[in-house]
Amino acid sequence: GAEREELTVVADQVGTPTPAALIAEVTAQALAHPGQLSGTWHLTARGQTSWHGFAEAIFAEAVAQGVLTKAPRVLPITTADYPTSARRPGYSCLDTARLQDDFGIVLPDWREGVKWVVGEKLPC
Repeated sequence: GAEREELTVVADQVGTPTPAALIAEVTAQALAHPGQLSGTWHLTARGQTSWHGFAEAIFAEAVAQGVLTKAPRVLPITTADYPTSARRPGYSCLDTARLQDDFGIVLPDWREGVKWVVGEKLPC
């Protein structure tokens, strides 16, 4: 983004960006939980966005924190416009209700993760 005036980013794939530090922190909390729980839990931040929305949020936060002086234009494209050998789902958001209920964990919105990572101020 600091080197280009304009970027194209896929806008028709939706998911939940989740920083690795959040995954590590929540996993540690779950492992320390006193109950004898077992099963499968999904772990992501809350909310959802496209890759395009994620890119726009990253650049906006980088400008807000003074990492960049100016954000590039981020133009939306379709998956078909960005050919890759990897097949990606159009919607890959996960239901984290069981994780939150079983362990009493409140997950942050994905935008908080962008702030943490851009500012290198991780929650743990």
